[in-house]
Amino acid sequence: MTIGAGVRPVKTPVHVGDRAIVDIGTIAHGGHFIAHLSGHTVFVRHALPGERARIVITDVSSKIVRADAIEILEASPDRVAPPCAWARPDGCGGCDFQHVERSAQLVLKGQVVRDALARHAGLPEIDVQVEALNDDGSGLHWRTRVRWTVNGDGRPGLLAYRTHDVVPVDKCLLASPGIVELGIPQTRHTGTTEVSTIEGDEGRVSVVVDGRLASGKQRTDQRVRGRDWRVDVASFWQVHPRAADTLVSAVLEAGRPAPGEHWWDLYSGVGVFSAFLAEEVGVTGVVHAVESGSSAVRDARRSLHDLGQVTLHHDNALRWLRAADERPDGVVLDPPRAGAGRDVVQAIAGAGPRVVVYVACDPVALARDVALFASAGYRLAELRAFDTFPMTHHVETVGALIPVTLAHPIS
Repeated sequence: MTIGAGVRPVKTPVHVGDRAIVDIGTIAHGGHFIAHLSGHTVFVRHALPGERARIVITDVSSKIVRADAIEILEASPDRVAPPCAWARPDGCGGCDFQHVERSAQLVLKGQVVRDALARHAGLPEIDVQVEALNDDGSGLHWRTRVRWTVNGDGRPGLLAYRTHDVVPVDKCLLASPGIVELGIPQTRHTGTTEVSTIEGDEGRVSVVVDGRLASGKQRTDQRVRGRDWRVDVASFWQVHPRAADTLVSAVLEAGRPAPGEHWWDLYSGVGVFSAFLAEEVGVTGVVHAVESGSSAVRDARRSLHDLGQVTLHHDNALRWLRAADERPDGVVLDPPRAGAGRDVVQAIAGAGPRVVVYVACDPVALARDVALFASAGYRLAELRAFDTFPMTHHVETVGALIPVTLAHPIS
């Protein structure tokens, strides 16, 4: 019998450990590539579009089948030898794309952003190109924060993909030179569960063991566009040393804050965006920075004390929004990876800003929130994407949302 269009193929059971030869299709969010096997859509790691590969099934659930490519029978021209021996099936789960040529990584990430916007926001026409940061081009040695998990023998390592299994790596090629020099994987930390290494712009590294400072400083020195921060080791800071400068420039270009304007900086962290918004709106303007993390608010208060136009709010963003009683000219929205969500989006749109600058580290969460903004009367006017996490599937985006009733005021 011929199966008609739209009829799903009959699924036959697959099991963890099964092996098969498949053709690899397009990329999917999360560092996977799509293949089809026995009626199942399979999400394959360590592959590339257009390849023919032998795979082993690693996970089967009612919703998803996962697999690793363990042998490449027909290779993509974009395939390269991974520089790290641990970037392989059954190895470290930190890198998704070490087997992918660097320029091809940018293309793949751009496809993920475009697909997310098409699928979740109904915007198939968005053409976003992922921009590389100004580094040495290798995609290595950029990570200024590394969290090591300690195994039962007291040896720090990195986690295997989607497990709590500790891979006893000898070193991490993404780690900054200063962190590599410490030789954390070669040390023993008996009775410990986690070691974190945090490097500041001055090159010194702080080591935190199970939440307590073991060496270095409690606060690292960071510098963005000529301005200094002292950031607690517990506070968030961008991992790539060029990321903060890059994102600040993109936010200012997207929002174009002007003298005298009122801005909200939601999920403001240590106040990086707030500081430069304040410089643009000047002493006649206002910036409200809203952050729930205690250490981040303390860092912001210490670093932004000279900017009287900034008011810091140690509060939950949604709670603060519900109590806010002004109409802002602009909003910077930099939510957690899961996105802002319906209530936050509706509260922002209800305040009627001329522009919302959305900073996102997850394309699917971004797209879902863009759809929510569309239902609240705002459209995505522009979007840029940045490769702030080379060798991984992660990508950072900065978009401008404006009221649908207005022509684009920043074009």
